Amino acid sequence: MNAQRVRLGDLSVGFLHSLNDALQLYGHDPQPLLLAYGLDGERLAEPHARLSIPRYMRLGHAAIQLAGDPALGLEMGRLRKPGHLGLAGLTAAQAPTVREAARALIRYEALYASNYRGSSSFHEDASGAWLRFYSISPYYAYNRFVVDTVLASWISQLSRLSGQPLVPMAIHIEFEAPDYASRYDEQFGRPVIFGAEANQLQLDQRSLALRNPDHCPGTWRHLLELCEAELERRTRTRSLRERVAQILGPMLKGQEPDLQQIAARLQMPAWTLRRKLAEEDSSYRAILNDTRRDLAMAYIRDTESAFGEIAWLLGFSSAEAFQRAFKRWSGQTPGDYRRAQRRGA
Repeated sequence: MNAQRVRLGDLSVGFLHSLNDALQLYGHDPQPLLLAYGLDGERLAEPHARLSIPRYMRLGHAAIQLAGDPALGLEMGRLRKPGHLGLAGLTAAQAPTVREAARALIRYEALYASNYRGSSSFHEDASGAWLRFYSISPYYAYNRFVVDTVLASWISQLSRLSGQPLVPMAIHIEFEAPDYASRYDEQFGRPVIFGAEANQLQLDQRSLALRNPDHCPGTWRHLLELCEAELERRTRTRSLRERVAQILGPMLKGQEPDLQQIAARLQMPAWTLRRKLAEEDSSYRAILNDTRRDLAMAYIRDTESAFGEIAWLLGFSSAEAFQRAFKRWSGQTPGDYRRAQRRGA
């Protein structure tokens, strides 16, 4: 596995339209900033164009500094429109109810954004439903706005679909309360619980059942067919090794998953998984080692995370164990590798 192949994730350049609109609202011309990141009008109009998550985080941080408002992400979420999420956003906008729109936004997330370490999810029970967003952690000035934008955009888009403002039953955010915490109350109409176990919002059954006055059944079904075909194309894997790596990445945080855990996710006995990997001239230990190596290089290259944090994210027992492994993989210490990457950027 080539170290350059693994990235932390990417997203549609359509996300930048709400950043553009937010900066204009603050009285700033966004074009010089976008051009500094190589994002001209032609690039923003390119079908299927994507932007890496680390690059998006750096761009968002620069936009926050330009606007002088650390809560810019909340404004970006409020301004997000269905078309900014491409086919998935337009499909959700044709859903018959808020429930189906929320399901579509999350089911087809891979069409507009992908995160190697995890994905969003929808969990419904008798009281309502949780919409849960997976974000790259740990949190710092460069990535808090990503969570703000997604949660605010979910409420904004679902409110627009139902024709009335939606107030979630609860809002949970993983990071600790920032200096602009009072702005969340203004945005969501409810206090936020910070330092939570997940980034998520809860809608009650009444809100989920609200109908979309613009729903057209035939168009909705046609869009669903298109989304399913595109989702299958984007998520298709060609080998068992790729499937194991896909499952392994999100499970590494704070632990080293064993072969039995991966086999259980694949719904096959551990011995069968071991045999099938051997038939591909691979092994679980080799995939684990390669995945850790490639993710380590991506975290060091593309984020500001401390090496102890990266060690935990990759399931190492200590920062020292991680540094020894990284020196074995690359011939460099993590610090030397980061400095070399920054000099070459």
